[in-house]
Amino acid sequence: MGSVHILAIGKLRPALRVVADEYLRRLGRYVRVEERELPEAGKAGNATAQRREEAARLLGALPADAVVIALTREGDGWSSADLARRLGRWRDGSRPVAFLIGGAEGLAGDLLEQATQRWSLSPLTLPHELARVVVLEQIYRGFTILAGEKYHKAR
Repeated sequence: MGSVHILAIGKLRPALRVVADEYLRRLGRYVRVEERELPEAGKAGNATAQRREEAARLLGALPADAVVIALTREGDGWSSADLARRLGRWRDGSRPVAFLIGGAEGLAGDLLEQATQRWSLSPLTLPHELARVVVLEQIYRGFTILAGEKYHKAR
């Protein structure tokens, strides 16, 4: 894995920024990680137009030849161990991995279709800011599983 890229629409509120930064710091022990916050579409007219505008921003930020993981409630649910196995496979490859987190209206359908995989954190609707913190924590957890560290407490 060349690197992990977290591409997200919107900025985190200060309290969530602190938590996200802690996981980004911890992840630095295992992999080069880059987080990019892209502007929300704002007043794009309607939800479809907003998703389309934000999709263009996300696509423009994608690293070349990346494995693209789109976060969506309609994606596949992965356990922490499943994610760790995927991270291990991606680490053994040479392509960067990009996790896409949409804004308040989610990701555009055509962007979802272009993704390599779709990942659902939960059937619950999560605020996109909280989803980003969960993604960072789960990626960190996955790397600790791969390293055989005690952070993960599976039964």
